[in-house]
This record gives sequence, C-alpha cells and structure tokens, in this order.
Amino acid sequence: MAKVLASALRKGNVVDINDKLYVVLTAQNIHPGKGTPVTQLDLRRISDGTKISERYRTTEQVEKAVVEDRDHTFLYDDGEGFHFMNPDSYEQVVMTREDIGEQAAFLQEGMTVSLKLHNGLPIAIELPQRVTLEVVETEPTVKGQTASSSYKPAMLNNGVRTMVPPHIATGTRIVVMTEDASYVERAKD
Repeated sequence: MAKVLASALRKGNVVDINDKLYVVLTAQNIHPGKGTPVTQLDLRRISDGTKISERYRTTEQVEKAVVEDRDHTFLYDDGEGFHFMNPDSYEQVVMTREDIGEQAAFLQEGMTVSLKLHNGLPIAIELPQRVTLEVVETEPTVKGQTASSSYKPAMLNNGVRTMVPPHIATGTRIVVMTEDASYVERAKD
C-alpha cells in the first residue's frame, strides 16, 4: 500500500479504507471561499458493491491499493457478464454489470480497455477516452442554421443521450467522450 494525497485521487483509482478496497467513482476537489479545501469522493466497495461518499481535507493521506493495469480486449456480453481477453496469454476474465456500471454502454466488441487487477482479480475498468458512435435519432437539420452555440438532443446507437451541434443528422457517426458522453467531433471515417 502507498499513501497519496486525497487531492491526487482520480476516477478509477483503488483505495484501502479500514482494510476494505474501494474504487473511486468520482473525485472532486472543492475550494470554498473560506475554510479548508476538501476532496469529495464517491466510492464503491469492491467486495459487495456498496456505494459510500467520503470527504477528506486535500492534504490528508489516503491508502492507495497496489493495482496492476493490464490491457484486455472486450469480447462480448452475455447473461454471466462482460467477457475480456488478455491479448498476450489469451486468458479470459468476466466482470459483472455492477463492476462496470454506466461505462458498459460504451463497450464495443474488439475494444481495448485497461483492466485494474488486484491479486489477479479484476476490480475496475478504464475505457479509452473517446469512442465513435452513430446518431440514431435527433431533430432534423434546419436549413440555414449556422453552427452556433446551440445544441440539440440526440440518441446514440448505444442508448446514451447527448447534445450535438445543429448540423448533425440521423445516421452521422460522431466521436464522444466516454467520461460524460459529450460530443467532440464528427467521425473522420
């Protein structure tokens, strides 16, 4: 175990609190006008999936668990869970929907992801920053509408809703951030 500042924790890090492992779901540093800056953490206990919220002073030390990052290829999703394969050893690993959470919507067959392993067991997943998806439903393009700061809602082929510029039409492939499903650009393929 290694001690790190609470303010250095990021989404996906694994911490040890009272001899239990937790994965960081969100980490937010809050700097109030008066008082001490704090780090607000939303955590999920790895053993049973219980979610908790913790608040630390940004200068407090937190035990960070020793976790190994290994690239795996996403194969498929079935009733048992999500199946990943180590490209070097061809060993397969299964993770449950609870382990992956909201990130499951962005998984695509053949996608390379980083699995976080603790004592050989998968405990968290890190997706690529961006994925390419297709717009399956959005309002029609209005002729003469410029690419101003106005955005319109769109449904993507993975079931996630996002906001897109007015010139994006149904059937267009776009690049989105996996962290918050925000629009980046039109896909170049």
